[in-house]
Amino acid sequence: MSGMTIGALAKAAGVNIETIRFYQRVGLIQAPEKPPRSVRRYADGDLARLRFIKRAQELGFALAEIRNLLTLEDGQGCSTARALAVQKLEIVESRLADLARMRGALKELIALCELRRGKVACPIIATLASGAT
Repeated sequence: MSGMTIGALAKAAGVNIETIRFYQRVGLIQAPEKPPRSVRRYADGDLARLRFIKRAQELGFALAEIRNLLTLEDGQGCSTARALAVQKLEIVESRLADLARMRGALKELIALCELRRGKVACPIIATLASGAT
């Protein structure tokens, strides 16, 4: 009997068995037929698909976006895949800008706190209470 059990597939892909079952429920991967008095066997293609999903998630793609990318697997939708990646990059860059602003504000508040050490009013609490950052 060829193919992997769900446990072997999960181990090879570095995911949990429940993750595979979830992906099956949401239609990202298909469950193979279950032979009578036997267990389901997964093919190498299932492993490749799981790895694709995992890599896409590591790049920040949501499952709905991954579903779109999976429809482009044949290589004919490169421009669509590129557009999705450009859109994802814009979101990442926006988040990075937000994080940089947050970092700067926190550094300023910490510096104010250091300058005011021992005084009654805490600049961090006062700034957060006033809504100014």
